[in-house]
Amino acid sequence: MQNEIKNWTSSDIPKRKSGLAIITGSTEGVGYEDALALSSSGWNVIMMGRNPQKGADSIAKIKQVNPTAKVSFEKIDLADLSSVKAFASRMNSKGQAVDLLINNAGVMIPPKRLETVDGFELQFGTNHIGHFALTAQLLPLLRKSPAARVVTVSSVANREGNINFDDLQSTYSYNPMKAYSQAKLANLMFALELQRQSEKHGWGIISIAAHPGVSRTNLLITGAGRWSGPGIMRTFFPFLFQPPAQGALPTLYAATSPDAKGGCVLWTK
Repeated sequence: MQNEIKNWTSSDIPKRKSGLAIITGSTEGVGYEDALALSSSGWNVIMMGRNPQKGADSIAKIKQVNPTAKVSFEKIDLADLSSVKAFASRMNSKGQAVDLLINNAGVMIPPKRLETVDGFELQFGTNHIGHFALTAQLLPLLRKSPAARVVTVSSVANREGNINFDDLQSTYSYNPMKAYSQAKLANLMFALELQRQSEKHGWGIISIAAHPGVSRTNLLITGAGRWSGPGIMRTFFPFLFQPPAQGALPTLYAATSPDAKGGCVLWTK
């Protein structure tokens, strides 16, 4: 089921006095807007990324808006499964229930084929496998929450995607956009299957996929490069892209709205 988000803003997020939210790729762009909105609504937010300095800067920005925000940073590299495992081990040792996991981080269309630490094609390994592993290893903490949600950020690019089992890691033929579309289709399939497994086993977890639209983030620049075709469009024609705060709305709706249903795909133009 696909639903377009209309006439809903971050001001509609229900206020909370507690609740732990973990957001990958949240030091900038859509993930940062998720962290800002949730922490402003009373959530205890763990921001995640590879760069601690960016994490510190992002926390400082949030604190300027809301000095009482409960927000912290954890380093993780989704392209390194040992890093994913280390983070999950730290969380599991604390034993605190996780009420919300937003699988937001992503890599988009690097022009040359790159690999993760574990030898997976970078986009498939980071966007899908890293988040799959993270969700699986946090599953005990998600199940401890009375109403946990997992929101996985996909993309409209999934519509052009195919799971190429004959060359899953693009080893023999690498096309940046095809590899990205495959990874985003895998994100979508994962979100829907997680909902099915939750219902089957009584985990009580709501799993939803969200699409942020064509947003004004650095994803294209850091992936394809500033002087690539997509990078030039992003740099010199920013008016063609919606603000990150607008792109965050489907994820925030999926994460917080009482009307959001498991197994749905949420999006905005």
